[in-house]
Amino acid sequence: MARRCPNPHVIVTRELPDLTMQRMDALFDAELNRGDTPMSREALAEAMARCDVLVPTVTDVIDAGLIEGAGERLKLIANFGAGVNHIDLKAARGRGIIVTNTPGVLTEDTADMTMALIVSVPRRLAEGEKLVRSGQWAGWSPGGMLGHRIGGKALGIVGMGRIGQAVARRARAFGLSIHYHNRSRLPKVVEAEFGAQWHPNLDEMLGAIDILTIHTPLNADSRDLIDARRIALLRPHVFLINASRGGIVDEEGMVDALEGGRLAGAGLDVWRHEPAIDPRLLALPNVVMTPHMGSATFEGRIATGDKVIANIRMWADGHRPPDQVLEGWA
Repeated sequence: MARRCPNPHVIVTRELPDLTMQRMDALFDAELNRGDTPMSREALAEAMARCDVLVPTVTDVIDAGLIEGAGERLKLIANFGAGVNHIDLKAARGRGIIVTNTPGVLTEDTADMTMALIVSVPRRLAEGEKLVRSGQWAGWSPGGMLGHRIGGKALGIVGMGRIGQAVARRARAFGLSIHYHNRSRLPKVVEAEFGAQWHPNLDEMLGAIDILTIHTPLNADSRDLIDARRIALLRPHVFLINASRGGIVDEEGMVDALEGGRLAGAGLDVWRHEPAIDPRLLALPNVVMTPHMGSATFEGRIATGDKVIANIRMWADGHRPPDQVLEGWA
């Protein structure tokens, strides 16, 4: 059993839901950031030098340099969010710092957002909304705002974990056939639930689908997984959806394909250099863009905070946190 820490000094890097912060304040020696802006690198270094637990978010880059400079007290990084690609896990392990995340709580929210993008891009919902707001809509016409139905189309899912399966469940109800690429094949009973076809070769799947959606974490194996070469394997009528992480898609290759008519459209909730967005994307009418809001529900944020608190409490009591990120995380 690990050493107990009955009243840990917890520093939260960014403003979280009021209920989460109230509970942290009541349970721990908490230092809460009431500002809705990320901490500077200097502020992060100062916090890590004197806390027992750091609670960062996806906007905090906790790299090897910051971890090496952390104080001896820091033993837990309890991330507010499921993705941990912004934390150098190897450096944390080297210092004996446990890293936890919050898996599972945002699955349904992210799947809802993905399904919204899957519908909105082929049906040109964003373009139609802008037309109405512009005051230039002249009324219904037989050829006005024609898009594509999604029923009967083939959906390719990269990463058939919790979120990928939740998307498949929704997509089946819309009449899409399900294709997926995973490092390992799902049990046959799960495939049968979705009528899903496994493609061990990603390149082969890309040439057989009508819509591509990405649900794999960002790590060394998945960075630029959908690069320019693989984008070229998609047929020109394909729509690309990404509500995972911007770094998984080669943004330059995607923009070139969109501008050149080699990709029919895209629905993007994440960006390679967010919050900066390539101005060429802003100019494209066939791209639906949302501001990394796939997990942005009141319910999801509260549930995420509850998981963070549970991880801290288990660690403070000398037990292994339930959501410890282990070596080989993906």
